[in-house]
Amino acid sequence: MRTLLLLFVLMNLDKLLKTGCCTETQDQILSITPKTQEQVDILKNISTQYETALWQPVSSHYIQEETEVHLFVPANSSETVKDLLQKGAITHEVLLANANELIEMQTRNDSTDPRSSSTFYDRYHSLEDIYYWINKTQEDNPSIVKVILIGSSYEKRPLYVLKLSLNNRPNKKAMWIDCGIHAREWISPAFCLWFVQYALSFYKINQEITDILDNMDVYILPVMNPDGYQYTWTTNRMWRKNRSISKSSNCIGVDLNRNFDANWCTEGASNEPCTEIYCGAFPESEPETGAVAGFLRSHKDSVQIYLSIHSYSQMLLFPYSCTLDEAENHKDLLEMVQEAAQLIRRHYWNTYRYGSGAKTIYLAPGGSDDWAYNLGIKYSFTFELQDRGRYGFLLPPSFISRACNEALLAVKTVALKVIEKTQTSTSPVQTD
Repeated sequence: MRTLLLLFVLMNLDKLLKTGCCTETQDQILSITPKTQEQVDILKNISTQYETALWQPVSSHYIQEETEVHLFVPANSSETVKDLLQKGAITHEVLLANANELIEMQTRNDSTDPRSSSTFYDRYHSLEDIYYWINKTQEDNPSIVKVILIGSSYEKRPLYVLKLSLNNRPNKKAMWIDCGIHAREWISPAFCLWFVQYALSFYKINQEITDILDNMDVYILPVMNPDGYQYTWTTNRMWRKNRSISKSSNCIGVDLNRNFDANWCTEGASNEPCTEIYCGAFPESEPETGAVAGFLRSHKDSVQIYLSIHSYSQMLLFPYSCTLDEAENHKDLLEMVQEAAQLIRRHYWNTYRYGSGAKTIYLAPGGSDDWAYNLGIKYSFTFELQDRGRYGFLLPPSFISRACNEALLAVKTVALKVIEKTQTSTSPVQTD
């Protein structure tokens, strides 16, 4: 009997080690709030000198007293990190004890043919699947959808934009939406796919989306950072930047949202290639940034709305992020995001903060929304989708639907307001 018991334990040892007291060996997300400057310094050291990934704030530069920090700690760093926290008398809370299980769940598609599944939009998708979806969407909707190649990434992956257009009305205005500028923010490309599917499915049924598409063409870039996105699927789920190789360092990647020519590389960005907010060698040094900037420059007379979709933190932001100065139409922009936040609160019981980027979060120069605003696209926004940190960048697939519906409500609110303002401010006779 004793021999049988011993045999059973040996046969199930692997399973036993993965449960109970041994969950400590899993990748975890910690919430830490330093109380003193000494604790701030310890936390800055942990986040830069050890194998961890800082989720919130994006850079150790922003860690300060009484401000919550979200830190991804891989299993092999867990013991060291927790020892350092204990020595510094820094308390922590485990937000996620099994991050690697969540990652595995998110990369698993249960359907044998996920591209034709009815639940396609409730899951995350590899870059290969997204490219397939882009081509299929155009094939299935040839009169409405056009695919435009605007350039390619550092590793020569195509940057495809979908143009949704219902009519060829002269002097027609447009809206731009880009997703996936930061590789690990998977809910962002998921939203771009969701938006296209919604627009194509409901433009004859839903009056709001009909009004938007009647008055505007919509340009959608589902994955602005394809190299980084691919890397999060194959190698490092926490990767943020693109994958360009620096001439001055062994560190890889530039933060594409610090690489636009808007107060480039001033306070809130870094000229150090190893940091998460590295601004690049010069403005638009990255092919991804250059492709988007080039396209928008050539369409600046028609594009009225610029929208960049990010995660996480649930915020509706507008320029400026690169300076504390107020945008010329600050009041208009504030009214729009305030209304969108109120509607999200009313319909989904979820709270979104709103305001100018620099005053709502922190200074972040070189951002795409500020650059687009300075180009002349006066309705420019960055939406930070769900959640507030419970899952962070690992938002489970079961949350995709609600996160996208909240963002969709905000997009529709802003677009309809812009259409209303521009229609009332122009005479019936088109002079341009």
